[in-house]
Amino acid sequence: MVGRVALVIGSILFSLIVLELGVRAVDREQGGWHALLHWPNLVVQARTLDWASGPNSRAVPDTRLGFVGRPNYASSDGALHYDAHSFRVTPAPDGTVLADMALKGPPILVVGDSYAHGDEVRDAETWPAHLQALLHRRVVNAAMSGYGIDQMVLRAAMVAPDVKPAAIVLSFIADDARRAEMKRVWGAEKPWFELVNGQLVERNVPVPPSPPPASTLDIWQRLFGWSRLLDTVLESQGWKYEWQVDYARVLPRGTGVKLACPLFERLAGIGVPALVVAEYDPYHWQNDDYRKITRATDDAILACARAAGLATLDLFPTIDAAVREKGLWKIYGRSHPGPAGTELAAHRIAEEVQRLHMPPR
Repeated sequence: MVGRVALVIGSILFSLIVLELGVRAVDREQGGWHALLHWPNLVVQARTLDWASGPNSRAVPDTRLGFVGRPNYASSDGALHYDAHSFRVTPAPDGTVLADMALKGPPILVVGDSYAHGDEVRDAETWPAHLQALLHRRVVNAAMSGYGIDQMVLRAAMVAPDVKPAAIVLSFIADDARRAEMKRVWGAEKPWFELVNGQLVERNVPVPPSPPPASTLDIWQRLFGWSRLLDTVLESQGWKYEWQVDYARVLPRGTGVKLACPLFERLAGIGVPALVVAEYDPYHWQNDDYRKITRATDDAILACARAAGLATLDLFPTIDAAVREKGLWKIYGRSHPGPAGTELAAHRIAEEVQRLHMPPR
């Protein structure tokens, strides 16, 4: 009996080794002898190439926010620029920076995640840049990839005294509530809030340096992170992202949605008219279960904003109509809105800002 079990286990291990070698031999990027001779931990490798680490990264550590855009940064392809204040540059649609004299009144401050920041599009294609052209008013894009709702509100409170905005637009997706439950996202340390006797208490500040990528691996990532076979299977099933991403949870699931209410009260306390905008990632149109969760999350967050006296805008009807008419991948790039999607969002946000008279005429 023991011999048979050993034979079965041996056969399975032999098959897995053959499959591993086969996957390495035909790997499209680093196949052949290189892949057969080099067996690095792929999870560590992916985390080491993170956008928020290294001397040439587009993000740098910040002791209050966790991370911000690198001041005066320009990407190698010329698609992304940050100014001296770590704000993404908002040029005119033709690629030229609008002259200050052409922009009337105090600016509009935009805070948010990678959707407002404009990942996957050029500076002039972000919706804040389009919004600036539509309203003929300067728009300061203080959004940052990877931010949770907690960091967005902190960012608004920190920069508003200097920017002196006439209005604030905060844009979020459902996952931003989950990020508020973390002390580390994508390998980068961040602040987080805890409710103590009904009051927000800021934790993990000053934000400590982010740990080395290899130091945060769990036991399974240490044992099997080198496997290209596993990497291929996870990618085919859509699980690779969660396998590689470096998050550190400190609050129970669902807490981020509950934190939205006191956070939006803090946003309202800035004393500037604000519009809270719900955006959606493309997976919303690809998975029914995910769609139910995101709609419930977004509805709860928007309800918190309204309870705090803030204006709200749900972009779902606008995006859904465009997706039905033109197709999902005409509106989105890989995982963020493409040029057509950002322009669509800008027009709808501009309509709402004007309807609400934000800023006042």
